[in-house]
Amino acid sequence: MTQQPIANGDFLTLSLQHPDGLAPMHFNLPDNTTVSVWDSGVICFEPQQPGSKDIVLSCGVHGNETAPIEICAELVQELLTGQLVLKQRLLVLFGNPAAINAGTREINENLNRLFSGHHSMGAGLINAERKRAKALEGYVSRFYSEIRVTDAVPRNRYLYDLHTAIRGSRFEKFAVYPFLHGKPWQKAEFEFLQACDVTTVLLMQTPASTFSYYASNSHGADAFTIELGKVQPFGQNDMQRFTKVRTALRQLVTADNVQTQPFDERQFQLYQVYRAINKQTQEFKLHFADDVENFTSYPLGTLLATDGDTEYRVEREGEAIIFPNAKVAIGQRAMLMVVPTSVASNIS
Repeated sequence: MTQQPIANGDFLTLSLQHPDGLAPMHFNLPDNTTVSVWDSGVICFEPQQPGSKDIVLSCGVHGNETAPIEICAELVQELLTGQLVLKQRLLVLFGNPAAINAGTREINENLNRLFSGHHSMGAGLINAERKRAKALEGYVSRFYSEIRVTDAVPRNRYLYDLHTAIRGSRFEKFAVYPFLHGKPWQKAEFEFLQACDVTTVLLMQTPASTFSYYASNSHGADAFTIELGKVQPFGQNDMQRFTKVRTALRQLVTADNVQTQPFDERQFQLYQVYRAINKQTQEFKLHFADDVENFTSYPLGTLLATDGDTEYRVEREGEAIIFPNAKVAIGQRAMLMVVPTSVASNIS
């Protein structure tokens, strides 16, 4: 083991200086936590006597979503400089260093549509995002499987993929709960989200190519995509708006349990996907303003989008839009339509 080689604990800057890869390095912190750098933007922490949680925190899967990047960079720096003492195993991922450097959502392709093997479908590993998606899957698999704990304590796996949205939202912060294939929603996870100041949750009804679905479906992790507000340039995020999520994440990794309130569905806004609208031609057009917020609803029959001769209109009372983006590639999701729902009949 070597003395810490990361100046001032600033792992983000080191990664951005080497976006195409970092040589692996290993060292111990004064409390004997083992730190392992696996690649640019990939850093693993293992306490000498870890608790029962194996936690992955990811950010920067889209390079211009800066608030989560700043939150995770701050957390890593506090761990490396000894301001925080780790209790749980932790893997932190800065998803797309090249896009972070460029200040763009992506370089060639949406990284968050390339997981669960989608990186190798079609034309295969033809660009850096596809190669990175495959690598990130490998790092998550490695983290969950390389456990040095020798006792019989059951392991609990988590992955929280932190984002900010292109546009504003009626509910500033919200989470996407991946499709669980019939397994119950987890009450404890709703309680954790509430501790993060997230009380709007979209319950997915089909498999997806997102990072959170990959961790949930492939590794049995409690996993979420968590949207923490609207995209802002570096240095322009109001970090006061993230006080609760920063506190909850610190408790998550440095304690046995996060301080939460008992789950009460009345304190949440819960939605499920009613339908997905995919872009089929270059003529796809949204028929509402660019600054319309996520979770906005319109009267029945309202024209939402056209795609050549195809019209998409509001079909159900309470139907709301989320993630509208006319600029996606042909074949990709241009908008989700969601409706209110409940978890009362399927929660554990």
